[in-house]
Amino acid sequence: MLIKTLPVGQLEENCYVVTNEKTLECVVIDPGDESNTILDYIESNHLKCRAIMITHGHYDHVGAADAVAEETGATVYMNTRDDKGGRSYHLPYRLPQGGIDYDDGDVIDEAGLRFEIIATPGHTPGGVTIRCENALFTGDTLFRGSCGRVDLEGGDAHEEMLSLKRICSLPGDFEVYPGHMDSTTLERERMFNYYCREAMKL
Repeated sequence: MLIKTLPVGQLEENCYVVTNEKTLECVVIDPGDESNTILDYIESNHLKCRAIMITHGHYDHVGAADAVAEETGATVYMNTRDDKGGRSYHLPYRLPQGGIDYDDGDVIDEAGLRFEIIATPGHTPGGVTIRCENALFTGDTLFRGSCGRVDLEGGDAHEEMLSLKRICSLPGDFEVYPGHMDSTTLERERMFNYYCREAMKL
């Protein structure tokens, strides 16, 4: 499995292209902006995009989803608790025809890879963390040294802390790929992230 990070848009949101190196099939996680950048990477590496998975519905994570889906024919997955418009950072984004609502405990087999869905609300009601092998794509729930803000529409501080506790309670260590800024490891966040340490006391 190869993971390519593509920071896109004014907020430098991390779009991830997760590739099965044996088949050259891929899944795009959180195509937030700059569809041309994402599509150029897919084309230049001769990849076949099979799915688009969205961690939550804020505009900086979904802005290029439709364009990438239309160009590649990929299936779009998102939790429909975030499938609505509103104020603040939300787009009136709805799953396109053929899109799939996923939720806690779902297992998605795409591109010859296995993706497990963990509901992690708090930053938004429909936020999810996506697990693939030893990688966690945490969206804006968990960052290196921090966590997602909860003061936007639909945010909930208590739910955010419970979600951090759930992530930190996963057995073993993982590479953590957040929605913004640098990647990290789960063990590092358990040890040094104030919010994680507080969440684990709950």
